[in-house]
Amino acid sequence: MSSTTSKFEKLLNGSKEYGNVNHQPDSSKEIQINTPEKTMPFSDQIGNYQRNKAIPSKSYKDSKIYIVGSGIAGMAAAYYFIRDGHIPGENIIFLDQLHVDGGSLDGAGNTTDGYIIRGGREMDMTYENLWDIFQDIPALELPEPYSVLDEYRLVNDNDPNYSKARLIHQKGQIKDFSKFGLDKKDQLAIIKLLLKKKEDLDDITIEDYFSKSFLESNFWFFWRTMFAFENWHSLLECKLYMHRFLHAIDGMKDLSCLVFPKYNQYDTFVTPLRKFLQSKGVQIDLNTLVKDLDIHSDVNGKVVEAIIIEKEGKEERIPVGKENYVIATTGSMTEDTFYGDNTTAPAIDLNKNKSGESAGWKLWKNLAAKSPVFGKPEKFCGNIEKSSWESATLTCKPSAFTEKVKELCVNDPYSGKTATGGIVTISDSNWLMSFTCNRQPHFPDQPDDILVIWVYALFMDKEGDYVKKTMPQCTGNELLEELAYHLGIIDQVDNIIENTIVRSSFMPYITSMFMPRAKGDRPQVVPEGCKNLGLVGQFVETNNDIVFTMESSVRTARIAVYELLNLNKQVPDINPLQYDIRHLLKAAQSLNDYEPIVGEGLLRKFLKGTYYEHLLVENAEDPQDHESFFTEQLNKLKHWIGGVRD
Repeated sequence: MSSTTSKFEKLLNGSKEYGNVNHQPDSSKEIQINTPEKTMPFSDQIGNYQRNKAIPSKSYKDSKIYIVGSGIAGMAAAYYFIRDGHIPGENIIFLDQLHVDGGSLDGAGNTTDGYIIRGGREMDMTYENLWDIFQDIPALELPEPYSVLDEYRLVNDNDPNYSKARLIHQKGQIKDFSKFGLDKKDQLAIIKLLLKKKEDLDDITIEDYFSKSFLESNFWFFWRTMFAFENWHSLLECKLYMHRFLHAIDGMKDLSCLVFPKYNQYDTFVTPLRKFLQSKGVQIDLNTLVKDLDIHSDVNGKVVEAIIIEKEGKEERIPVGKENYVIATTGSMTEDTFYGDNTTAPAIDLNKNKSGESAGWKLWKNLAAKSPVFGKPEKFCGNIEKSSWESATLTCKPSAFTEKVKELCVNDPYSGKTATGGIVTISDSNWLMSFTCNRQPHFPDQPDDILVIWVYALFMDKEGDYVKKTMPQCTGNELLEELAYHLGIIDQVDNIIENTIVRSSFMPYITSMFMPRAKGDRPQVVPEGCKNLGLVGQFVETNNDIVFTMESSVRTARIAVYELLNLNKQVPDINPLQYDIRHLLKAAQSLNDYEPIVGEGLLRKFLKGTYYEHLLVENAEDPQDHESFFTEQLNKLKHWIGGVRD
């Protein structure tokens, strides 16, 4: 690419920065100060300035790219190799053990057999890397030149998302969900957690840190059911989530902080991205299991020399030259899924299919056996009892169930607009069951009289309240019975079963990335010494981003491409709203259910009549009608001192 930058050779040859870029700067360690050496944006300084086109230092037109796994991380890597690495699409080959692309972003079925989606994605406006891609991917239904992002905005800007029934109990009655209900000590515990260093939280669980009152609060009901946290999961990951979504905390009660696609995740994201990649010549080889990578290690580093695959029962070896690159997805949250239907429970056989020994974990385990730089996969796939839960997809004709769902929806679910606005959690369910009816139709070919509803539960070891079995032991019809019981329509369950197709999915590793971890358990995106290998997905290390999101998968892909090609371009850190005083104050008020926070009275008086008086959210009551906690305590102290003097 020297001809591209020929007019800039004097400048670049004399630069200390060119070719020495930190591709993933860390906002939690960077001092935000301008100096002559600071030529690039601050680590989390997002915006159009970051949209510059990368210019590779050399041509990669003859380099081949092998991508293991066709999930969103792998597809994002292919996109960035093409856009920023200028690598021809026909040089990129996907190798995937599955029979369909998309990885965990699935969505399939029909009205005869029933639709199925193993999970959904709650989206945020601050997913800078995800939207960086999809503002360039042609739209699914809008004509040229519109993008997937344009479609997404068109839907969400004109159809606000919120819930009127975030919590229900007592046989389908809407429960008051207007307050977080956190004690002062639990609010303080959250603040202390935000202040703690990440390095001090290795292998600590959520229940190791938080009190019983926190774990029984409305806040934790909202948080755990929205993100699928269990009490025994990683406190470090919980902390990262609190930083990542601090700006959204006040909208978690009614889910107004979220934006959802028009259709399911596969049709919304995978289909248009796959079409774009294939239009560039990218090849996708399915039913191809990658078992291992042949890596040569010496003092100069680690180089992948071959990929060991198994196809149609035969083992093959794909040579990889030094100028070629391999991107591998480590682990799989949806590996070993067990399926059920109306009359069959998921046939779970964890004895024959031992934990973490299946194909989706094989590659990572084989890599980890070669060097500690590849992490410790057993930390994540070694305890199925603590990483599993079950979901079910309901394909519903009109019934007593759909009529009850209507009552809990913001709009008529058949209108195409926001329905439940996110999950409805049954707070007195032994299983801690939740369900959601997203915008309908949820699939492009879905008939007008059909609703597709998604159900999941967190507590796999507890018996149901009506069906005295654990959820994984239940048939689809028994799941409908348990749901009907909690909705107060058990007397109409025959009508519901007759008109509802159930497809259930038990996923042993679905929250495995939340398992307690320590430094080194997850490998770096480009492990130390690796020259032509990048690791992507949910089980690799990033500075401050979280797991279980499309954004984090895309981030890992972008880092891998920029580091391997040593592009003169950075991947910005997470959106900096955690440092914004407005969001910090709003979060403090929200966590205290808009009762006065410490020092609020004084702060209001100080800000009143100034440019910054809007920083505090107005309380439901006139703030002048009550004193702040701080002022109240100060007055008590004055009264006590006066009494002593008397």
